[in-house]
Amino acid sequence: AGRRGRAKARPVTALPRCPEEPVLLAELKPGRPQQYDWKSSCETWSVAFSPDGSWFAWSQGHCLVKLIPWPLEEAELCKTSDRKSHGGKAEARSRGGAKEKTLECGQIVWGLAFSAWPAAGDLDGAVGLSCLVLATGLNDGQIKVWEVQTGHLLFSLLGHQDVVRDLSFAPNGSLILVSASRDKTLRVWDLSRDGRRLGRQVQVLSGHMQWVYCCSISPDCSMLCSAAGEKSALLWSMRSYTCVIMWDPYTGEQLRTLRHVPLHSALDYSSDVHTSSLRSVCFSPEGLYLATVADDRLLRIWALELRSPVAFAPMTNGLCCMYFPHGGFIATGTRDGHVQFWTAPRVLSSLKHLCRKALRTFLTTYQVLALPIPRKLKEFLTYRTF
Repeated sequence: AGRRGRAKARPVTALPRCPEEPVLLAELKPGRPQQYDWKSSCETWSVAFSPDGSWFAWSQGHCLVKLIPWPLEEAELCKTSDRKSHGGKAEARSRGGAKEKTLECGQIVWGLAFSAWPAAGDLDGAVGLSCLVLATGLNDGQIKVWEVQTGHLLFSLLGHQDVVRDLSFAPNGSLILVSASRDKTLRVWDLSRDGRRLGRQVQVLSGHMQWVYCCSISPDCSMLCSAAGEKSALLWSMRSYTCVIMWDPYTGEQLRTLRHVPLHSALDYSSDVHTSSLRSVCFSPEGLYLATVADDRLLRIWALELRSPVAFAPMTNGLCCMYFPHGGFIATGTRDGHVQFWTAPRVLSSLKHLCRKALRTFLTTYQVLALPIPRKLKEFLTYRTF
């Protein structure tokens, strides 16, 4: 790695492994910026892929975010057919002149979120092409929003009184942004380009009693989920901003419990490791797998129909994980400031699952249960059976 923190991909030669285990493909290590103390705040608290899979963002510590065109040129991450299909546009952009960028945020970066910026007039009223923006949640409560291609800071959002721990853009491209903070609130922002109202704060959501660690907007943009230190998960309506505590987003039924028990007696667990401490969770793009990173030094991959992991790999000091939008890879960040890329199980979704996924984008659990269809079909559509 270069002196100024230039990211380099280091291909990893893996030993023969069980086919179920994720294989470590490449690792990125930060350089050592001279103006910061190397031992302070080097954690990779967040990683993110852009929705189209063309950029990877890495909060590599020391108040820096690295923006890297995808796929990585020096790592053999796309040898499969994915290179020709989903990886095509990303590869073309990388080879077409997109270059790695460093964003100097001035504060420790805790959260990252991408969104497409609609084709419309830019901030000065000129006509421009659609582009990509990245929101960064900072240690001092600010949210800075950047234009990815140029690396320019577009604006800052002020309001939070403590660390902005997580960010979530509405998946429909409306430029609604939700932020979660240690000040025990969530805030909803409208970043649409309507002149003076750019970056307007829409709502402050107060309901948690402790630090809010994470937030996520549902795929249909109807609900917001947030989790905090008091061991609660709250669901909010994105229309009325009212709060409900539940697991199934409509009925409150707990559908699955996945327990992070030790997987192998031979694994070495020191006395200060709490196997119940879960750092990060993410769904695979097709919705059939779940990846988790815990303090017991393991990356686990779960199939939702099973109650034990289908794959796992040793991982030291893991803090976050994120699936590539088109599947096949998982990016993880560590307390040492590194990023690692792992293989992930690929699956061809069944027609049944695709139909269920499409149907549940507009029907609630109660509406499904009211349909004049067989009971077993209702159970499948409401995820009681997989």
